[in-house]
Amino acid sequence: MKLFEEFKLKFDKPDWARDPELGLIDTILELHPHLVALLQEDITKSQKTSVFGRKDTPSVEQIVRAAIYKELKGLDYRQLDYHQTDSRICSLFIIIDELRPYSFQLYQKYISQISPDNLQKVLMELNKIAINEGIEDLEKIRQDSTIVETNIHHPTNNSILWDCIKEAYRLLGHLREEVKGLTYLDYSKQGKKTYFKINNTKGDVRKDLFYKQLGLFIKTINQVSNVIKKKPFSSIEAMVLEMELEKHLELMGLVHDMVYLKEIKEQKVANDAKIFSIYERHTDIIMKGSREIQFGHKVDLCSGKSNLVLHCQILRGNPNDSTLFVPAVDAIIKNYGKAPRDYATDGGYASLVNQGHAKGKGIINIVFNKIVGSLRNIATSKNMETRLKKWRSGMEAVISNIKRGFDLRRCTWKGWEHFEAKVLWSVIAYNIRVMTAHVVKLV
Repeated sequence: MKLFEEFKLKFDKPDWARDPELGLIDTILELHPHLVALLQEDITKSQKTSVFGRKDTPSVEQIVRAAIYKELKGLDYRQLDYHQTDSRICSLFIIIDELRPYSFQLYQKYISQISPDNLQKVLMELNKIAINEGIEDLEKIRQDSTIVETNIHHPTNNSILWDCIKEAYRLLGHLREEVKGLTYLDYSKQGKKTYFKINNTKGDVRKDLFYKQLGLFIKTINQVSNVIKKKPFSSIEAMVLEMELEKHLELMGLVHDMVYLKEIKEQKVANDAKIFSIYERHTDIIMKGSREIQFGHKVDLCSGKSNLVLHCQILRGNPNDSTLFVPAVDAIIKNYGKAPRDYATDGGYASLVNQGHAKGKGIINIVFNKIVGSLRNIATSKNMETRLKKWRSGMEAVISNIKRGFDLRRCTWKGWEHFEAKVLWSVIAYNIRVMTAHVVKLV
């Protein structure tokens, strides 16, 4: 085991012995430089080459190492900045000069450019290294899904109306600072009072208050529209704010129609047409069984006997678990070139179609935790079926470790692509932790 031998030499050094996870990933990056190369295009796409001035941009490897360190330690970018000078092992791992650390803004700029597609490739390559080292054998796979919330307040029609009004006047206020003499009527105080009244009112009076709030909403739309018509603006900052106001004006139109249909017309609005947050537009409503409604995205995960996450898919909408089975089976076989012997999932994935697909791929034991109707689990023995059901329940622990260990109950990164990236960074960091636990046992 080459990885073990190289890691053992490094583990004898006191700095790495105190933090074996960093020691292991440092060894992996030294032995497998192609992992860094996978992210090079994303990181360098905004860099401008110049023969003049001081070369004060971190290398691709330094950025990748900083991202891994940040995720393993659960830091934000400002804390990462502080660790560069405060922690000896941080500067050793990121390979920086302690006297010339990089700013947190620089790290944020480049780390945020790394795409989810390339992070998926890094996750697969790490898993292939674990397979080659004998940590994972792909004989057994278990699958389950979880929900990661977006960083929004609980959405109501009332709160979304108020958010739109508040955001409109925030942008208008910034624009007035850039454009002298800009005038408009401000209805935010009236809107705020009506917002609180709706929150504390029930019955028919509530509908009258929504009429009033929608009237203020239309007046706000008119103020924004009138300001936009006064262009052209002179400064770049003013033009950027104008573009933001145009986007916000379009969004306000959608919110008005949604709230009017629901609160005034008392008609149902399809989930696809609903807006749950004006700040995180990608947010979906997730209803999983009889549990509480959540707002975020469903994440489908598969792990092996080693507890490594072998497959991670972040989904849009609220697809049924049964539709996630076939893509996961096909992805594992395609990515790792081997069909597992055993496959165990929660009852939500159970269907005759899914069972037939798994059997056609050469999987021998196909066990669902709960079965209904004519469906029956396929297993070589009753004992094997029972053992796989018990083993499948361990997937809950894997999900809990990821969400608790890497603060993934709620994603604070903004935007859909950054949401995907945060989930994948957390899964990569979790896999590094699991690999370290397996390798340290041998030291």
